[in-house]
Amino acid sequence: MKNIQLFINGEFKNSSNGKSVESIDSCNGEVIAEVQIPSESDIEDAVNAANTAFYDSEWRDYDVEKRSEILLKVSELIKERKRDLIEWEIKDSGSTFSKAAADVHNSASYFKVLSKSMKNFNFGPTMDERATREGFSKNYLIHEPVGVCAQIIPWNFPLIMAAWKIGPIIAAGCTTVLKSAVETPVTAMMLAEILKDAGLPNGVVNIITGGAKEGEALLQNKLIKKVAFTGSTEVGKLIMKNASEKMLNTTLELGGKSPNIILKDADLDIAIDGSLYAFLYHQGQACDSGTRILVHEEIYDEFKERLLKRIEDIGIGLTSEKSSTYGPMVNEKHMNRVMSYIDKTKEEGANLLCGGHRITEGDYSKGCYIAPTVFEITPDNTIWHEEIFGPVAGLTKFKTTDEAIKLANHSEYGLAAAVWGKDQKEIDKLTRAIEAGTIWVNEYHLLNPGMPFGGFKMSGIGREMGDKGLMAYLEPKHLWVSDCDSRDKKPWFDMIFKPSK
Repeated sequence: MKNIQLFINGEFKNSSNGKSVESIDSCNGEVIAEVQIPSESDIEDAVNAANTAFYDSEWRDYDVEKRSEILLKVSELIKERKRDLIEWEIKDSGSTFSKAAADVHNSASYFKVLSKSMKNFNFGPTMDERATREGFSKNYLIHEPVGVCAQIIPWNFPLIMAAWKIGPIIAAGCTTVLKSAVETPVTAMMLAEILKDAGLPNGVVNIITGGAKEGEALLQNKLIKKVAFTGSTEVGKLIMKNASEKMLNTTLELGGKSPNIILKDADLDIAIDGSLYAFLYHQGQACDSGTRILVHEEIYDEFKERLLKRIEDIGIGLTSEKSSTYGPMVNEKHMNRVMSYIDKTKEEGANLLCGGHRITEGDYSKGCYIAPTVFEITPDNTIWHEEIFGPVAGLTKFKTTDEAIKLANHSEYGLAAAVWGKDQKEIDKLTRAIEAGTIWVNEYHLLNPGMPFGGFKMSGIGREMGDKGLMAYLEPKHLWVSDCDSRDKKPWFDMIFKPSK
């Protein structure tokens, strides 16, 4: 059993108040770790360490090449420790082997891609030729690090979410206190070990864990200059409200209720498997899950029949077995929340096509398993609008492309969407009209570390990854340098003086 400590100013330590909680493997109910919960003084120490590292150390003077080398080293060390990381990601978050292995690979890939791409980012100073005029002024653009950041990540992708947050901190030259989710704190703290081994200076990245109370204490610290949060829209609203009082730079990656549109000319072999992948990947515990499946009426019956037959091939199993491709909910509390949505949808009279129950037979009796569930729904159903964060999808038919667009956008969310088909004219019309930050065509869930990820509407503010994600941790500074070499060339000064006689 691991002891998950706090990582503050380059050192691992227990909570100063002796408070800790147990981390449970949701596959079998076994305790896998003792998790140290920080006191308010621990959180203050972490922020002070980040503040000192930013203002009173050599960190801000590290050149691009040196920061890039650290990112690349982190990538290499993640690869070296992949077996341990996969093992603990499985135990801690209920991930299957294939999902955990992908997360470790993608985390290493992100640090590597960022290491290369930041070398091509122009931090400045760079003269803007359009704004510069000889004999009048030279104008330069500089990008400076925001400063001390507070970052909060969710429980569903603990390692990769930590990578997405910490990567731009290093690239931009900021410092941070990152709070992992108390439900899944293990691999984020393992990443702290890797950062230390990679030679990251003390205090640049500090990692704690905890719940809402610890997150609030972190965000209230007066030294924080930026907040980056990934999680539910409801919590995001509270964070934005509190951040507004201090006018904090804010990035919010929030919920989703993503439409998955199947056109009448779609390749059903691909679209059906892709649709199942869209809402069952990590048991539906992904913010961009394709949970509203919109199908053209001409192929609706065939699609439904084949989908229900294919769903029987989902590899439900224990996460300890590499062959398993579908595991448990993260914990009992979340499982009960998902079941409450299923029960409510039944009460509303929606047609249940499959699933809708817990899996408790045999080896699954101690786990938090829910059967893959599909309803036929309309916008009158609660699950059309509210994010379930579980293995539940709704089927809906449409007649025209315009109707599909209307249904797709009939949501307060706008994180992601997908279109399956061949008619390029229809695809172009849909992808232009759908209100979402990421749209896949004949694909789902795949992300490119060089491209931005984030949402429209209630799905958040700002972007992560790519140059846009790096820019979120930089403040643009305009440097105006006069090119006028004599007083008589500055007549605007005369506006405040009495006219000369």
